[in-house]
Amino acid sequence: MQTIETYNFKNKKALVRVDFNVPLDEKLNVTDDNRIKAAIPTLKKILNDGGSVIIMSHLGRPKNVPEDKFSLKHIVTSLSRLLGVEVKFSSDCVGAATKALSDALKPGEVLLLENLRFHAEETKGSESFAKELASLGDVYVNDAFGTAHRAHASTTIVAQFFPHDKLFGYCMATELTSISNLFTNPKRPLTAILGGAKVSGKIAIIENLLDKVDNLIIGGGMAYTFVKAKGGNVGSSLVENDKIETALNVIEAAKKKDVKLYIPTDTAIADAFSNEANKKFCAINDIPAGWMGLDIGPETEKEFARVIESSGSILWNGPMGVFEMSNFEHGTKVVADAIVNATAKGAYSLVGGGDSVAAINKYNLADKVSYVSTGGGAMLEYIEGKELPGVKAIQQDVEKIVK
Repeated sequence: MQTIETYNFKNKKALVRVDFNVPLDEKLNVTDDNRIKAAIPTLKKILNDGGSVIIMSHLGRPKNVPEDKFSLKHIVTSLSRLLGVEVKFSSDCVGAATKALSDALKPGEVLLLENLRFHAEETKGSESFAKELASLGDVYVNDAFGTAHRAHASTTIVAQFFPHDKLFGYCMATELTSISNLFTNPKRPLTAILGGAKVSGKIAIIENLLDKVDNLIIGGGMAYTFVKAKGGNVGSSLVENDKIETALNVIEAAKKKDVKLYIPTDTAIADAFSNEANKKFCAINDIPAGWMGLDIGPETEKEFARVIESSGSILWNGPMGVFEMSNFEHGTKVVADAIVNATAKGAYSLVGGGDSVAAINKYNLADKVSYVSTGGGAMLEYIEGKELPGVKAIQQDVEKIVK
């Protein structure tokens, strides 16, 4: 299969699917440009070869009609600055006017298309919509790992119109390599740290990880379901009562597979879900009525840090507490620092999932871990062993080529 490194884009129009689903403030300025930065090497390679670029992306969750707050025109300034090229903008992603702008592109020029999700056909995976998008370019490049688990028109269906000219961008290729590195002959011990609010969203990944890891650390809101499953009192903490049995099954499976399962032993509790609430520490299985756990406690912090810092490979997905509140971020910060320390000692560390990435960026530690994934859901599904439609569409030789 051709790679972006070996492909010559000279005089070619490259149709590039990126993930520019970035946060905007109330004045519609980009507040976190990491996803834009992630695509820059791919875009520069095309331009340096003497090609032109047509960029397509989604932003937010518009209701299949144009909404100004989700317009990609708000990204033009940031993109132009980061790319060092004045980016042209098309007020639609399909149609005669868009086709004319695309046809007029000269080598070295960049055109950003309007939000794909202003059209319902994008998320429905419409073949006719994909064909119209495909008509804009000579070669298709998918550099949007964050949407690779969606069989949308621009991420998957469009690839069939480029049977000989479809490839992964640098960001996508690096994502796939980084995740594979973690599980293909990893440096032991391999430790997975899972946090976040709910067990329900992580069941499949937990089951899959139990066959791969040496240590599994459970934190965040999901920990209280495990504690209750073991007979503990968790007060008003977040618990999924319908997942108690699932938690017990995980505990049992970990024993059978000889995986060391680490569940918090103490917790920071509050009498309300608020940064201003009264706060104290207690054993996690003895939380008083009316109080809720919002972070791991100091003993757990020490234990988790010890396990992490003695690891050879680390996956982190999900915070240890409500890290958005300054009084309940300490556990997440301790885990982030432990991962950084382990990495400095030679461990391979992969951080992925929206909240973990937000935390690692909040503490300015992104450059001190091995890799920060741009895709939350896609990364989890890939680790679960699921086939990602956006990956398969590039890797397979498409027999059905629509003319």
